[in-house]
Amino acid sequence: MKKAWIVPIACLAVAACGGVASRVKKGEMKQTMEQEAVSGSFIESIGIAGADPALPNQTQRRALSRDAAIVKAQFEMLSMVKKVEVEGGTTVQDAIAKDSLLESKLKETLSGAEIIKTEWTNDDGCVVTMRMPKKRLEEMMGIKFK
Repeated sequence: MKKAWIVPIACLAVAACGGVASRVKKGEMKQTMEQEAVSGSFIESIGIAGADPALPNQTQRRALSRDAAIVKAQFEMLSMVKKVEVEGGTTVQDAIAKDSLLESKLKETLSGAEIIKTEWTNDDGCVVTMRMPKKRLEEMMGIKFK
C-alpha cells in the first residue's frame, strides 16, 4: 500500500519543480513577466508576437503568431548567449569574432532549442517560452561556459 503513494507524490514533486510559469492569464498577457535568462543548467528565452487581424481564421492567425514568436525567442536567446562568459574571461561574442564558424554553429544549435510552453492571447497573439541546455551549447560550440 505504501508503494502506491510513492509514484503520485514523486510525480507531483517533479511537476511543481519543473513547470514553467504561465505568462498569459485569462487570455491576457501579464503586466509583469519574471524571467531568469540563465539559470541552473538552462538558458531560457521568451518570444512574443501579435496576430494579423486581417487573416480570415483563428488557425492562420495563431499559426503565424506562433511562428513569429519562435523566431523572436530564438533571436533573444542568441543575444543572451553572445553575452555569456566563457572560460578565459571572454564572452561568446568575442569567441565568435575569433572563429567565424562558431556563429553558424551557434545559430544551428539555437534553432533546435526546446519549446517548453506556447500560450495564446484572446486576440490570437502568442507567447513562446523556449530553453536550451547550457551543456548542449558547450558541446556543439566546443567551448566551456564560466
